[in-house]
Amino acid sequence: MIERLSPPGVPSPRGPYSPAVRAGDFLFVSGQGPVDAVTDRISKGDIRHETRLVLENIRRILEGCGSSLAEVARCTVYMADVGEFAAMNEVYGEFFGEQKPARTTVQVARLPFDIRVEIDAIAYRPAGESRSSS
Repeated sequence: MIERLSPPGVPSPRGPYSPAVRAGDFLFVSGQGPVDAVTDRISKGDIRHETRLVLENIRRILEGCGSSLAEVARCTVYMADVGEFAAMNEVYGEFFGEQKPARTTVQVARLPFDIRVEIDAIAYRPAGESRSSS
Protein backbone atom coordinates (compact mmCIF):
# COMPACT_ATOMS: atom_id res chain seq x y z
CA MET A 1 0.00 0.00 0.00
CA ILE A 2 1.18 3.51 -0.80
CA GLU A 3 0.25 6.34 1.54
CA ARG A 4 0.86 10.00 0.68
CA LEU A 5 1.71 12.03 3.79
CA SER A 6 1.68 15.73 4.57
CA PRO A 7 2.29 16.12 8.31
CA PRO A 8 1.19 19.35 10.02
CA GLY A 9 3.85 22.00 10.64
CA VAL A 10 5.96 21.22 7.59
CA PRO A 11 6.54 23.57 4.64
CA SER A 12 3.93 23.30 1.93
CA PRO A 13 5.09 21.66 -1.30
CA ARG A 14 6.17 24.03 -4.07
CA GLY A 15 4.60 21.80 -6.71
CA PRO A 16 2.37 18.78 -7.31
CA TYR A 17 4.05 16.31 -4.91
CA SER A 18 3.69 14.96 -1.39
CA PRO A 19 6.21 15.86 1.32
CA ALA A 20 6.50 12.14 2.08
CA VAL A 21 5.24 8.82 0.79
CA ARG A 22 5.11 5.59 2.75
CA ALA A 23 5.52 2.50 0.58
CA GLY A 24 5.58 -0.64 2.66
CA ASP A 25 8.32 -0.29 5.27
CA PHE A 26 9.92 2.75 3.65
CA LEU A 27 9.33 6.49 3.93
CA PHE A 28 10.41 8.54 0.93
CA VAL A 29 10.89 12.23 1.76
CA SER A 30 10.70 14.56 -1.24
CA GLY A 31 13.63 16.88 -1.91
CA GLN A 32 13.54 19.70 0.60
CA GLY A 33 14.83 23.22 0.11
CA PRO A 34 15.61 25.94 2.65
CA VAL A 35 12.04 26.87 3.57
CA ASP A 36 11.33 28.49 6.91
CA ALA A 37 8.60 26.30 8.44
CA VAL A 38 7.11 29.25 10.38
CA THR A 39 6.73 31.65 7.44
CA ASP A 40 6.50 28.93 4.75
CA ARG A 41 8.88 31.01 2.63
CA ILE A 42 12.23 30.22 1.09
CA SER A 43 15.04 31.56 3.26
CA LYS A 44 18.23 31.97 1.26
CA GLY A 45 21.57 32.39 2.95
CA ASP A 46 24.98 30.80 3.04
CA ILE A 47 25.29 27.04 2.58
CA ARG A 48 25.28 26.39 6.33
CA HIS A 49 22.02 28.31 6.80
CA GLU A 50 20.33 26.58 3.87
CA THR A 51 21.56 23.09 4.83
CA ARG A 52 20.33 23.59 8.41
CA LEU A 53 16.83 24.58 7.23
CA VAL A 54 16.69 21.69 4.76
CA LEU A 55 17.63 19.12 7.41
CA GLU A 56 15.27 20.66 9.98
CA ASN A 57 12.47 20.25 7.44
CA ILE A 58 13.42 16.64 6.77
CA ARG A 59 13.46 15.99 10.53
CA ARG A 60 9.99 17.60 10.90
CA ILE A 61 8.57 15.51 8.07
CA LEU A 62 10.04 12.28 9.44
CA GLU A 63 8.84 13.00 12.98
CA GLY A 64 5.40 13.92 11.63
CA CYS A 65 5.34 10.47 10.01
CA GLY A 66 6.41 8.73 13.23
CA SER A 67 10.05 8.31 12.21
CA SER A 68 13.36 10.09 12.88
CA LEU A 69 16.72 10.96 11.35
CA ALA A 70 18.14 7.84 13.01
CA GLU A 71 16.00 5.73 10.67
CA VAL A 72 17.26 7.38 7.46
CA ALA A 73 18.91 4.79 5.22
CA ARG A 74 19.88 7.06 2.31
CA CYS A 75 20.06 10.71 1.28
CA THR A 76 20.82 12.47 -1.96
CA VAL A 77 22.30 15.96 -1.67
CA TYR A 78 21.98 18.28 -4.67
CA MET A 79 24.29 21.29 -4.58
CA ALA A 80 24.57 24.32 -6.81
CA ASP A 81 28.29 24.57 -5.98
CA VAL A 82 30.14 21.48 -4.78
CA GLY A 83 32.93 23.88 -3.75
CA GLU A 84 30.76 24.46 -0.64
CA PHE A 85 30.81 20.74 0.20
CA ALA A 86 32.89 21.04 3.39
CA ALA A 87 30.53 23.60 4.96
CA MET A 88 27.43 21.60 3.94
CA ASN A 89 29.02 18.41 5.26
CA GLU A 90 29.77 20.05 8.62
CA VAL A 91 26.09 20.89 9.19
CA TYR A 92 24.98 17.53 7.79
CA GLY A 93 27.21 15.81 10.36
CA GLU A 94 25.57 17.78 13.19
CA PHE A 95 22.19 16.30 12.25
CA PHE A 96 23.21 12.69 11.63
CA GLY A 97 26.13 12.24 14.05
CA GLU A 98 26.92 8.54 14.35
CA GLN A 99 23.69 7.55 12.55
CA LYS A 100 25.26 7.99 9.11
CA PRO A 101 22.98 7.07 6.20
CA ALA A 102 24.30 6.13 2.77
CA ARG A 103 24.63 9.29 0.69
CA THR A 104 25.26 10.61 -2.78
CA THR A 105 26.18 14.24 -3.40
CA VAL A 106 25.91 15.78 -6.85
CA GLN A 107 26.47 19.22 -8.27
CA VAL A 108 23.65 20.41 -10.49
CA ALA A 109 23.56 23.27 -12.98
CA ARG A 110 20.77 25.01 -11.10
CA LEU A 111 18.24 24.34 -8.36
CA PRO A 112 14.66 25.68 -8.22
CA PHE A 113 14.37 29.23 -6.87
CA ASP A 114 18.18 29.52 -7.11
CA ILE A 115 18.69 27.81 -3.76
CA ARG A 116 22.10 26.36 -2.87
CA VAL A 117 21.08 22.90 -1.64
CA GLU A 118 18.25 20.37 -1.80
CA ILE A 119 18.20 17.03 0.01
CA ASP A 120 15.87 14.04 -0.21
CA ALA A 121 15.80 11.05 2.13
CA ILE A 122 14.66 7.47 2.38
CA ALA A 123 13.96 6.05 5.84
CA TYR A 124 13.29 2.45 6.81
CA ARG A 125 10.59 1.96 9.37
CA PRO A 126 8.23 -0.98 9.35
CA ALA A 127 4.62 0.24 9.29
CA GLY A 128 3.01 0.01 12.70
CA GLU A 129 6.34 -0.29 14.52
CA SER A 130 6.71 2.08 17.46
CA ARG A 131 9.37 4.74 17.19
CA SER A 132 12.86 3.92 18.36
CA SER A 133 14.38 5.93 21.19
CA SER A 134 17.60 6.65 19.27
